Order: sequence, then structure tokens, then C-alpha cells
Amino acid sequence: MPNQARPGTGEQAKRLALGQLREAILHGEMAPAQRLVENELAEQFGVTRASIRAALIELESQGLVERIRNRGSRVRVVTVEEAVAITECRLVLEGLCAAKAAAAVTDAQVTELKDLGTSMRKAVADGEPLTYSELNHELHARIREFSGQSTAVELLERLNAQLVRHRFQLALRPGRPQQSLNEHLAMIETIAARDPQAAEAAVRAHLAGVIEALRD
Repeated sequence: MPNQARPGTGEQAKRLALGQLREAILHGEMAPAQRLVENELAEQFGVTRASIRAALIELESQGLVERIRNRGSRVRVVTVEEAVAITECRLVLEGLCAAKAAAAVTDAQVTELKDLGTSMRKAVADGEPLTYSELNHELHARIREFSGQSTAVELLERLNAQLVRHRFQLALRPGRPQQSLNEHLAMIETIAARDPQAAEAAVRAHLAGVIEALRD
């Protein structure tokens, strides 16, 4: 969007800055520990420093930014220990979503999940770990969506945003996609079978494997 077309002040400007900053962090365009200089960001996005500051405060509440006393803001570094703790929370919440999804899934949604499984198989067979990672992310998102458990979904979106760097690192680890593929296919099959207990167990087993991989 050209600078002259951008809202420079107010809530709309804050939302603009917030959205673009969040996307830049989530897509790795801003690296962990990178300094976030208000003047530079205000010029880049065509908004005021006040709008940038408000956006950074909100991103801090989402766990994506940390503000350091007398040093300004930077992209938050999520340690392995923190990533494990976050994934332990995901294990409970995503297990709940899988159980809910299995109880409510439609035939059309089952087809969508199975199509994702087919694409994941192909990505692994073709040696495309980043494609597999994106499909992995999409599968989890669809299961959350199909669950209808809006509170869990909101919490998970906030937790997952903090794990982007670790997710890509795991995806690029040799052998990791092959290892996790069967876990994801089990998630799909148990939801397709409309077995809430088995679906929850499949998701918990998968995320327990993620925790083990994070600790390696």
C-alpha cells in the first residue's frame, strides 16, 4: 500500500502496523532478538511512532515481542525450555480439539483432511520439508477449526505463534518429516473414524514426539 494511502494515526494505523509486524515475525522476515526501532518502523509503515508503540505493546502481550528496559523492543527469543512448556500446553488443548472434531466432523471435512494427508505423503516422498511443514500447520489449523472449540482455538493461535522458529527448525531436521508423517496420518484416520478418544490420543502422541524432538 503506498504511504500516502495509509492511515498515519489512530486505531486503524495501529491495526495496520500490528498486522504487518506480526506477519513479518511469523514469516521469519524479522529474526529472533532483532531490534525493533520505533522511528524506523514508523517510516516503513507510514504511521506514527505512537501507533508503532501501541502495536509493539500488543505484540508483547502475544509473546512475540519483548520490551527491554532502557533498550527498546526486540523480537522475542523463545528458548527450547519455553518451547517445550508451550508444547505441553498445546498437547492438552489440541487433544481436546481433536476429540471435539472427531465428534462433529462432516463427510466433506473428512475428505479435506484425507486430501491434506495425501499432500503430506507427497511432500515427504518428494523431499520437500518446507512444503510438508506448511501442510502440517494447515492440518492442525483445520482440526482446530472443525472442533468448534473457539476458546481452545484462540489460546492455541497465541501459543503457536511463539513456536514459528522452532517449527521450521524441526521441519528441516533430517528425518523429522518422515518420522512425524505417520503420526499425522493417525490423527486424520482417528478423526475420520469419528473416534474422539483415539483422536485425542493420536494428537497427544504426536505432540509428545514433538517435545522429545525439541529436547534432542
